[in-house]
Amino acid sequence: MVSEITTEKTTDPDDAAAQRPGCGPRRPIRGSEDQWGVPLRQQIFESVRAEGTLSRVEVARILRVSPGSVTAATTDLIGAGYLEEVALPRAVETVSRGRPPVALAVCPGAVLVAGIKMSEVGHSAVLHDFAGGMIADVTLPGHPRPMETPETLETIAHLLDRVLAKAGRHRSEVQALGLGLPGFIDGETGTALWSSLLAEPNLALADRASQHLGLPVKIDNDANLLTLAELWFGDGRDMSNFAVVTIEHGVGMGLVLNNRLYRGARGLGTELGHTKVQLDGALCRCGQRGCLEAYVADYALVREASTALDWAPGGPMDSNAMLTQLYENAKSGHAASRSIFRRAGRYLALGLANVVNLFDPERIILSGARMEYDYLYADEVLSDLAQAAIRVDRPTPRVEIHAWGDMIWARGAAALALSHVTAERLGTPGALEDA
Repeated sequence: MVSEITTEKTTDPDDAAAQRPGCGPRRPIRGSEDQWGVPLRQQIFESVRAEGTLSRVEVARILRVSPGSVTAATTDLIGAGYLEEVALPRAVETVSRGRPPVALAVCPGAVLVAGIKMSEVGHSAVLHDFAGGMIADVTLPGHPRPMETPETLETIAHLLDRVLAKAGRHRSEVQALGLGLPGFIDGETGTALWSSLLAEPNLALADRASQHLGLPVKIDNDANLLTLAELWFGDGRDMSNFAVVTIEHGVGMGLVLNNRLYRGARGLGTELGHTKVQLDGALCRCGQRGCLEAYVADYALVREASTALDWAPGGPMDSNAMLTQLYENAKSGHAASRSIFRRAGRYLALGLANVVNLFDPERIILSGARMEYDYLYADEVLSDLAQAAIRVDRPTPRVEIHAWGDMIWARGAAALALSHVTAERLGTPGALEDA
């Protein structure tokens, strides 16, 4: 059941085109302007970036448009410095006279974006080029307590400057910053409605950070950003409908429907951790009772361990040490410890079954630090999931465990920034002429 995803590919270092593995969702075939109103030039650019390299003929075939339309649009994109021509790998070259065959590729240096993920445990930051390649990354300790707004802004600035210094770049070179944090985030308005990291509710964080840094800032819930990372760099690139469930200090979820990240009307969609699994149940950190998170997340397991094993939170062992000891006890056969994980697994199975019944995803991806606890995806949990899901003539969706490192959250934030810059530069009339 456990699998680790990687985006690395083995290539011939002499093949320039083969060094561009591509990133971003591989969208389904569509016409000259899709249902979302995406201009042809943006479709062409995103198709090339998704594959790494594409010939003009392949672009026309994928998008089902005329070669002449592709030639006209790519000429403009090359002139604006967003695409370039590269030699095709030797495997696809043909022996002929005349001009050597070429492919289109994204000019990596055309845009520089940053991504930052903040959490109680640790902060991370990355730099990415326009082709999606990661240039540099840094990690710093997190904040176990809520931060006032000035401290939040200084922390963001410090993270950005640290990763820029590592890459030898300057803040003025960054075209956009993507920022992720836990809680209820309205990405459309850039408002952090509530976050365990922030002392102030309803904070216009995107605007405040943009003013503080002097560059555009886009924000989103951290689970959405992990889902974007799957959509841009992981297995989700080839799936139209899938769900990502994260289990760490909290329980989050991101959902892709028809190749698009679903956020809901107020940006509060898919808050799986705050769906109710027990009336008048355990107290959640959001202030309500009976949330799934209150039975599965880190603090829920610590609470159960404190009661069942007579361990005092804040005592000689910190929360991480308590969880490690709880897991080791369970593995050694300790009945009370095993029952704590079994209970959490049953609640998780109920939550996942509700996801299946509501959205019918192709796949459910489980991720986050607590995936080290295999009791949360043991055979019993998967069996409970199958029992609670709607029974038809097909099996329940495949459940996978993706053991990404901590940096993947920040890469999802970088994907958010890349998506913003791409739409701004290629989806806005007159943008190419102003480039």
